[in-house]
Formats: sequence, structure tokens, C-alpha cells
Amino acid sequence: MSQPPAIFDSPLIRANLARRSGQGDFVTDLVLADLQDRLATLIRDFPKALIIGPDTARLPETARSASAEIRFERHAAFAGSDDLPPIEGEDFNLIVSLLHLQAVNDVPGYLARLRARLAPDGLLMIAALGGETLTELREAFLAADSLVYGGASARVAPMIQVRDAGALLQRVGLALPVADVETHVVRYASPFALMAELKALGAANPLVDRPKRLATPALLTAAANAYLARDGDPDGRIRATLEIIWLSGWAPHESQQQPLKPGSATTRLGDVLGKG
Repeated sequence: MSQPPAIFDSPLIRANLARRSGQGDFVTDLVLADLQDRLATLIRDFPKALIIGPDTARLPETARSASAEIRFERHAAFAGSDDLPPIEGEDFNLIVSLLHLQAVNDVPGYLARLRARLAPDGLLMIAALGGETLTELREAFLAADSLVYGGASARVAPMIQVRDAGALLQRVGLALPVADVETHVVRYASPFALMAELKALGAANPLVDRPKRLATPALLTAAANAYLARDGDPDGRIRATLEIIWLSGWAPHESQQQPLKPGSATTRLGDVLGKG
């Protein structure tokens, strides 16, 4: 079976992450807080749990469900030549993947391999950047490239659309799939402040098919002007969209709710509605 074409440059992502400045990462903070809130609603014990993310130092060693403490085995995303880090065992009750899925080259394969490591009735939870993330910056660079170079270049990575997410979970055999999205609008002093933060967080352009020439001052100025014209506020600040998609699904088990078989209903809809 042929491998899908590489979209993301994994070695470059690792190099970008290694050069991070160490400043606070509000995106990871948002996701970790949301993860804890979601786990706290589950009346379930997870005796064997795994968590994957770009920075193991920021991943929690422990968390809590509504009924018990969870102790995580932590793995670094983007740490090797493969999309999935080496993981021993196939009996995890909980696997959490944070801010990794949006930059893997084989999304169905990644999900299938995580699903294979779940115990029966184990839970997979994923948080990834969604398709509307940084849409303002993408549009600004498209306009700037057209103005300065007469054509468009791929400068902001494509990301997962929420409408596709639930189908991906079903495709790899997960039961009770759920996909939801949280959208945040973050304001920056200028487009250059946003670009500087992305670079400091190791989130520079990760595409294999990225432009080979460096962004010139003329291009950056044109992008900043386009950004301000389209998504600037009256006070001179600019808006940036952050979309986080959450996915969850369970390894099948006989104890889970099952859909009724077609034709098995014992009550007519007309009777419920009072119609003959």
C-alpha cells in the first residue's frame, strides 16, 4: 500500500520546536485546561493512560476523571522519523493526543495506529488545530504574494476541517465518535507581533512545498498592510482566529450502547404524535 505524499516537513518541525524561546504558550494552556475539564466529566477509571504532545515538559503527569486519578505515560510528538512516536503496549484505557494531528502526513494511518493501542472500551481523545486557525494570516499572505510576486505561495499550513473529523473516527473503527470545535479570537498589537509569536513558538511554515526564497521586507510589509485592511480593529490591533477541534471515540466493547436494528421499533411515530 503506497504512502500518502508528504505535506509536512517533520525534520523542520523538530528543528523549529528545538529553537523555541521558552516563552509561555497560551494555545497549549488553553488545550490543557480544556482537557482537564473534559476528563472531569467522565465517571470512569483509566488505570493505563498515554498522552502525546509537542513538548513533554508541558504535558501533565497526572489528571483526574470524575472518579479517579489518572497517571499518564508521556510521549513527545514529532520526536522521530515517523508520525507516531514509539509506543509499547496495546492495552491503554486512555490515549490523549494534543496539537499533533494537524501536522501528520497520514491522518487515517495515525488514527488507526492509536486505535490499535487501545484496550477494549478504551477512549481516544484528540485536540488539533482546525481549518479556520490563522485564516486571516493565510488571506493576508495570499494577497501579498499576488501583489509582490504575481502569484500565490503556500505560507500557512492547511488544517483539519471539523466536518471531516467524525468520519475519520468511524473510518478507523471507533465507536460513539464525537467531534466538536472551540473557536477563540485572539488580538495582537500588529501583524508583526503575531508573526514573531508564531516563530517563537516553533510554528513557522512546516510545509514541504513551502517557498524556497525567504520572505522579503516588501512581502512582509504587504502582508501586514493586507492584514490590517481586512482584519484590523479601529484601535489598530488585529484579530487572529484560533480553532481547536476535539475528537473522541471508544474502542468497541459489548457494554456500549448499540443502535437498534432497522424495523425493530415497537411504537409507531404516529401513535406518539397522536396521529392515526
